[in-house]
Amino acid sequence: MSTPQVVVAMDWGGTWTRTAVIDRQGEILWQAREPNPQNGTKEEYLSNAEKLLSNAIQQAGGPVAGIGAAVAGPVEPTTGTFFQPPNLMVLDGISFKALWEEAFQVPVWVGNDANLAALGEHYFGAGKESADKGHPVKTLFYVTVSTGVGGGVVDKGSVFLGANGLTAEIGHTMVDTTVDALQCQCGARGCLEAIASGTGIERIAKQKLASGGFPDSALAALDAGLVDSEAVCDAAEKKDSLALSILEGAVSALAVGLTNVVHLFNPDMIVLGGGVTDGLVKLDLLPEIDRQIRDRAMSELHKEFQLTSARLGDSVGLAGAAALVWDQLGVER
Repeated sequence: MSTPQVVVAMDWGGTWTRTAVIDRQGEILWQAREPNPQNGTKEEYLSNAEKLLSNAIQQAGGPVAGIGAAVAGPVEPTTGTFFQPPNLMVLDGISFKALWEEAFQVPVWVGNDANLAALGEHYFGAGKESADKGHPVKTLFYVTVSTGVGGGVVDKGSVFLGANGLTAEIGHTMVDTTVDALQCQCGARGCLEAIASGTGIERIAKQKLASGGFPDSALAALDAGLVDSEAVCDAAEKKDSLALSILEGAVSALAVGLTNVVHLFNPDMIVLGGGVTDGLVKLDLLPEIDRQIRDRAMSELHKEFQLTSARLGDSVGLAGAAALVWDQLGVER
């Protein structure tokens, strides 16, 4: 019997859950987005997710090859079990794979959203674009610079997971060892996430404004509630000196973190995604990150990488979840 031509994909974030029906080429044939229950119980979250998957299967209009889910938090890949997800702690220890395979009678695979974003970009985004131009990508490192900073590695077409599925946590690599290094949400000091994430940029901006040393900054004129990473990027576009200095720090931190990635993983493609990356692209700061990495790279061979921005936008998690199913089923795309 031939494999069905579509899969159901889910991207379960801290705030929204998106579902889609996706074909082998990564084309989204149908999709929907629903807010998660606010401070929901375990049962509320699970019944909501099951309802959304059920609806997506219905929308497929026929048999589906499987379900792929990208979730915001660490996942044990074999059992699809959530471990200490920061935004969905009530689901700690839940195995979605077992639950949903029983409920829907189709194979289910679950992965961390950053890992699956890497897979999505490899097969359907920046990696595909490179391959179509005659430069197939061997090792792709994906970094999401958003509320937090996360990463994923695809090596020779498959996600590189490590012993417990926890590789590529670039956001928690140390980029500042000084005594006044900022504390990260993970409890450590000097993490990349504390400096370059949307949360980190917002926190630094608010701290600097509270010190009263920047009365002429456009950010000082804003209500404190409106000072976020987007406002910092907007101010930087207008050459605001405070905003530019904050982003200079973020760019420098990203370059240090990515230099470590270049030396550890030797990728031939680095893809940056997420909302903060959108701001950096708008300000044309990716070439500066690229320059700083190359200045520090230990050999010419390490410099054989492309640094680029993500192509799939908000759909990257869905595309990656679909790619995971096709990859596990051994289906040629």
